[in-house]
Amino acid sequence: MTALPAPASTPAPTPQPLTVGFDLDMTLIDSRPGIHAAYRALSAETGVAIDADLAVTRLGPPLDEELAHWFPADRIAEMGDRYREIYPAHAITPTLLMAGAREAVAAVQALGGRAIVVTAKHEPNAKLHLAHLGVEPDAVIGWLWAEAKAEALREHGASVYVGDHTGDVRGARTAGALSVAVPTGPCDEEELRAAGAEVVLPDLLAFPEWLRSYVAEAVAESEDLA
Repeated sequence: MTALPAPASTPAPTPQPLTVGFDLDMTLIDSRPGIHAAYRALSAETGVAIDADLAVTRLGPPLDEELAHWFPADRIAEMGDRYREIYPAHAITPTLLMAGAREAVAAVQALGGRAIVVTAKHEPNAKLHLAHLGVEPDAVIGWLWAEAKAEALREHGASVYVGDHTGDVRGARTAGALSVAVPTGPCDEEELRAAGAEVVLPDLLAFPEWLRSYVAEAVAESEDLA
């Protein structure tokens, strides 16, 4: 009787590499001074009164939503293009790094992971900000807001997404990623938790320690299941 071949052993699943996504405005960078300057320049050029002080209190949603407060619908596309054109000359230099931002990105990479930036901002301008401030993520993806951010988070296999806005929380949850929020933008802790944020840190200074604990717990769980 011919012996049957031994069943092939099932290989253990390969752990997915750690990928963490970050929002940009008011998460990694304080872009309020730069955006304020860009709106003032657009106002001076067009003669349309734009309250730049007010505009920078509601950062997060796409540019067109803010421009709709100041321009008629048939001019929004044109004004959006013009704003993005003048943005580098006015907004890059005044923009500041949020406390702990560089260290947060580095903490992911120090653990062998990938740090990506997923933002609603015009991607070339997002890259200019990061280069100017010396932050080096592994990828930058622009033009995505709220639930649409899930496209990039899924594509890059992000298991964590860090942001400051309820739209960021929705993007993380849509992607099936852990939502980590920081109340450093227009949304406070209560709003972020109500939107579904699973972790709320006071700022990015607390992120490296949290990440190390998160990864250690994940490793311990995988060893228990092995």
